[in-house]
Amino acid sequence: MLSRDDILNADDLPYEDINVPEWGGDIRMRTMTGTERDAFETSIVTGDGKDRNMRNIRARLVVRCAVDENGARLFADKEAPVLGKKSAKVLDRLFGIAQRMNGLSATDVDELAGNSPETTSDELTSD
Repeated sequence: MLSRDDILNADDLPYEDINVPEWGGDIRMRTMTGTERDAFETSIVTGDGKDRNMRNIRARLVVRCAVDENGARLFADKEAPVLGKKSAKVLDRLFGIAQRMNGLSATDVDELAGNSPETTSDELTSD
């Protein structure tokens, strides 16, 4: 069995170096931590939980995953609007990579956007 230290010391934040010819080099994308993923998802739900903020979602995910060679984030969350002014084609490509790396499927994005069908409490339980 894994110990507490085994779990806390595991290097479980893989990264990928992605060539972005439009920007003239590589960018490193890293898997988000659980806390970062929760913050990203929380940033989508607004108000009373019924409204969704999908504005600039590609840049908002990329800023949470783009890191330097030491694993430190390149961008603060508040810089997403500036990054969002970059090429839609590049941001879409990096968004897709970040989705895959973080297990954030298109269905997950639809659910966060409020585009999924209503589920009953029975559907939310497992056998």
